[in-house]
This record gives sequence, structure tokens and C-alpha cells, in this order.
Amino acid sequence: MKNIIKKVLVLMTVLVLGTALFAGCQSNEGKVRISIAQIADHPSLDTIRDSIIAQLEAQGYKDGENCVIVAKSAQGEVSNLNTIIDNFAANKSDIIIAIATPTAMQALNVADTIPVLFSAVSDPIAAGLTTSLEHPDKNVTGTCDAVPVTRIIDLALELFPQTKTFGFIYNVSEASSEANINAAKAYCDKKGLSYQEVSVANTSEIQQATRSLVTRCDVIFTPTDNTVATGMTSLAEIACEANIPVFAGADSMVNDGALATIGINYEDLGRETAKMAVRVLSGEKIADIPVMVFDDLDTYINTATAAKIGFTFSEDFLAQDRVIDLGK
Repeated sequence: MKNIIKKVLVLMTVLVLGTALFAGCQSNEGKVRISIAQIADHPSLDTIRDSIIAQLEAQGYKDGENCVIVAKSAQGEVSNLNTIIDNFAANKSDIIIAIATPTAMQALNVADTIPVLFSAVSDPIAAGLTTSLEHPDKNVTGTCDAVPVTRIIDLALELFPQTKTFGFIYNVSEASSEANINAAKAYCDKKGLSYQEVSVANTSEIQQATRSLVTRCDVIFTPTDNTVATGMTSLAEIACEANIPVFAGADSMVNDGALATIGINYEDLGRETAKMAVRVLSGEKIADIPVMVFDDLDTYINTATAAKIGFTFSEDFLAQDRVIDLGK
């Protein structure tokens, strides 16, 4: 009798577990799969991701209800990106949203079967993601955070008119960074300015590279480079010690210690990316959705950094529209 009861209990347990497992498997059936990847955890990239998810929900795509949203970070390792994107493809994602240039370039490998939206790619053409911003041709489109290189250099010259030599620091393996630095070099050549450059392969090289650079320049410029952005605090500390102002490509980098930039609002970038995702999920073809380039820009400054290098922004400058102080 005891053996019979035990067998019944075991059978009931198996049935309960099987039912729960079946329900778990069934729970995602028929739901849209939205996969989001980013190269690293960083305030700008995290802001974009969170903004995308919030906007998707605002437009009716609620994780766990009518869709499955999976967000992954590669923790700064390109090898991790390979695995993440391969898993997204294996899980039959309906769309992949790739945050930052390295992520988008990796996602391009599966774009023949899955539509890809990028966010925070400053030069999609240089990165090989499309040959046209108006007519995307590789099943890839998205939102562009093109760095206004010439405007940032002009801002540096406005604030530090005695500047003769710019210092550039970036990761040469990031296509968008290289394109931005090339634009900066061309503009310096046009204006008769000299420049020095250093390249870093990872964040561990930033301190030494910065120490070398501050002895050879009057001002440092770095684009929206993921490697440099991750180590921005160290770069800014060394630059401040040498009283060298740093102009960066993103507001988060100013928040981390750079002096100033001209750029976009990354919450807006995330919202617009999500709106484009909804268009794709509603059946619109990627080829009919032009890459969105933002020209509505703000000037971000850090008065705390300015104080460290003995610089004071004029009252007239601070009174300008769309000047945002991140150092308060």
C-alpha cells in the first residue's frame, strides 16, 4: 500500500512539474521577440536601452505580456558580442536592436534573416552598415548620434582661443571613432592647427596614453568612443592634473569629467529607436525607413571640471539657450 501511495505521489509530482514546464514553454509562444544588445555597461548606453524599453511599453509592447524583451551587455568584450548575437539569431528574434557601433557591426552578420536596428552609431556608412542613409540597403537602419566634430572643435577654440595643438585619443579599431578623428584632423588642417594622437586598444591603456598626450597638446578631443568612454574618469583626472581641457563626443563623458561637448539627448535617441522598431514590427520594410540623424543638439558643460583646471565660463556663455551644466 505504501509503495502504491509513493508511486501515486511521484506521478502527481511529475505531472505538476511537466504541466508547469509546458506552461513555461507555451508562455512565450506567439509573442514578439525583441532582442537588445550593447557593447558595454555605460551611462549613455544604459540610458538608450532603458529609454527603448520604456518607449516600447508606451507603444504597447510589454515584456512578459505580449512580447519577450531580452537585453544583454557584452561587458566590453567583442567575443561576448558574437555569442549574444548568435543566441539572438538561434532564438528566432523578430528584431535585434544593437546599441553602439561594434554591436551593430556584429549584428550585421545576421541581418540577412533578422531586421537590425542600431542606436548610437555615429557613422553608419563608415561602419559598413549601409551605403545610404536615405535608403538603407542591408536590412539595417537606426538612429545616428553623429558627432558634430567641427562644432566641438570650434567650441574648444572659442573657449581656449590660444589653442595651437589638439590631442586625440581613441580606439582605432572602432570604425566610427576613426572616422570622427579623421574628420577632426581634416578640420585642424584646414584651420592651420597641429595635432597629436594616441590610440588605445582597451581601458587599461588609457592612463598611460593620456599621460603621454597631455605633455604634447593644449586641448584633448575624444569622440563617442566606447573604450575611452568606459575609462573617461581616469582620463579626466589625469587631464585635470595637467590643466588640460577635454572635449568629448557625448554628454555622459562630460558627466564623467570632460569639460564640454555638443551633442544629442540619449533618452530622445532611445525613444526614436523604439518608434522605428515598432514600425518594423508592424510590417514596414527596413529599406523604407531612413537612418535618423539628429541635428537638434545641446551644449553640455561641467563647471566642476572647469574649476579643477582653473577655467571659468563667462556669464554670457552660461546664459545661452541649451547650455546644460552637468557639473552642478
